[in-house]
Amino acid sequence: MRKPIRTLTIAALLLIAVGAHGKTPEPLTPHTLSSQWRGEIIGEHRYHTVADSRQTLMELARDLRLGFVNVKNANPDIDPWLPTPGQNVLLPYASILPVDAMPGITINLAEMRLYHVWKKGGYLLARVYPLGIGSEGNDSPTGHFSILNKAENPTWTVPVSIRHERPGMPISVPPGPANPLGKYWMSFSTVGYGIHGTNKPLGVGRRVSHGCIRLYPQDIQELFHRVPVGTGVLIIDTPVKVGRKDNTLFLEVHLPNAQRQDFTPLKKEVVRQARLLEWAGLLNWDVIDEILRQNRGIPQPISVTGPTATASR
Repeated sequence: MRKPIRTLTIAALLLIAVGAHGKTPEPLTPHTLSSQWRGEIIGEHRYHTVADSRQTLMELARDLRLGFVNVKNANPDIDPWLPTPGQNVLLPYASILPVDAMPGITINLAEMRLYHVWKKGGYLLARVYPLGIGSEGNDSPTGHFSILNKAENPTWTVPVSIRHERPGMPISVPPGPANPLGKYWMSFSTVGYGIHGTNKPLGVGRRVSHGCIRLYPQDIQELFHRVPVGTGVLIIDTPVKVGRKDNTLFLEVHLPNAQRQDFTPLKKEVVRQARLLEWAGLLNWDVIDEILRQNRGIPQPISVTGPTATASR
């Protein structure tokens, strides 16, 4: 008999949520990591009470510096384009730091988030930023890179491919409000790719770019001034993440489409990550199946807390 997933979801939110009903959340601060920081849950969920149905979830995500798809998936019962006044929107500020993350910058394309891990005053700190990434056919690259150079108020040299798509585009666009790079640019050690701002913030948290990584203007400004040239960049595309908080194992899922998908490879990845976290307990596979189907993109518990017929491995 399948264990009700709702009970487990509520337990997860109690562990990693704080209330902010009807309020603008306080500014986000860096998270201080523990010595065993891979797979750590960073941040806390918050809540927002819808006051005006004219504000879409896309606009709410922009105003609160979250990714649109992350907000939409976390709230499957809310119409993203016409939310009902009085509805409580889960703001998914809590996320699992990928087990494969490295000091420096780690970008997970599947969840459209950037993780920056750095040392300051003897502590290891982390911040999470939502991203806009490459659309289908313009996929952002994966692999190991580094920050090659940085530029403030950059000039955008329009790629030939874009000029072919949009005849009449200039060869370059000077700094200013029409420049899609925004005010800051950090190039990768792979020609043509980098991290930058944007003049269209509604594209953050979506797959709309030509391959580069775009951040909200406030976020790129913060990251630009903190990250030195030479910082390592790891770009992965990992739709499932396993994390640990105290004695509970969590799963977070970011699939482009959870319908008609074979979950077998994803379950193998869950096992791999659990082993990396040295998890010695049991996993509830019925719950894991349900979380994969839900595809909400929020950390939810998957470890067994008591006897159950569905536990294995």
